[in-house]
Amino acid sequence: MKKLGLLGKDISYSFSRNYFKNKFENENITDTSYENFDLENIDLFPSIIKNTENIKGLNVTIPYKEAVMPFLDKINKKAKAIGAVNTIKITKKGKLVGYNTDCYGFKNTLKPFVKPHHKKALILGTGGASKAVAFSLKELGIDYKYVSRKHSKGVTFTYDDLTETIVAEHEVIVNCTPLGTFPNIEVCANIPYNGITDKHILFDLIYNPDQTKFLKQGKDNGATTINGLNMLKLQAEKSWAIWDL
Repeated sequence: MKKLGLLGKDISYSFSRNYFKNKFENENITDTSYENFDLENIDLFPSIIKNTENIKGLNVTIPYKEAVMPFLDKINKKAKAIGAVNTIKITKKGKLVGYNTDCYGFKNTLKPFVKPHHKKALILGTGGASKAVAFSLKELGIDYKYVSRKHSKGVTFTYDDLTETIVAEHEVIVNCTPLGTFPNIEVCANIPYNGITDKHILFDLIYNPDQTKFLKQGKDNGATTINGLNMLKLQAEKSWAIWDL
């Protein structure tokens, strides 16, 4: 039995495990399993590789998309440029190769909604997923600025800095934070939502619930809203293609 899995922390909610379970059933794939590897610390990662027989590949989620990189033998050019890995292929020789499929999922989900006036974006959060978002926005010709709780390298605005005018000028806003994820559905990023118009796109990487408070606030102001479900499906299928089992 070939083994795949998801590397992360507190991942019992995992999209990936259910997605691949359904995929294997629907496509009659009987020689492959997918499980969660819920690690308290990334230093436990080598023991997973060593002790899991016939392991062929992994997805990587919060908070290890950056932390896993030093453990890999090789990192794909695009993943290196992004600075985050969410897919690992284990070669026949046992080498660990890192890829990023988040950028593929995000770009191909957003692209159909982008219009010529979508020139500037705000990225809420600075974690591993936000790096793939930034890379994809650049590929789409959209200038972006990072928003975080405090100023640090690469961060243009804190949440306190944001005004309605700044929000109005940035007509793509992407939530890369976990704020609003089930069960804490009553919270959202603290931005001036009154600056949002019907020219905006609000994209939330969260998929549960399917309409977060962040998206609802955007919708109330006439914005186009997109949740993270299609992005997750696309990145999962891209991972499957990379594993090439």
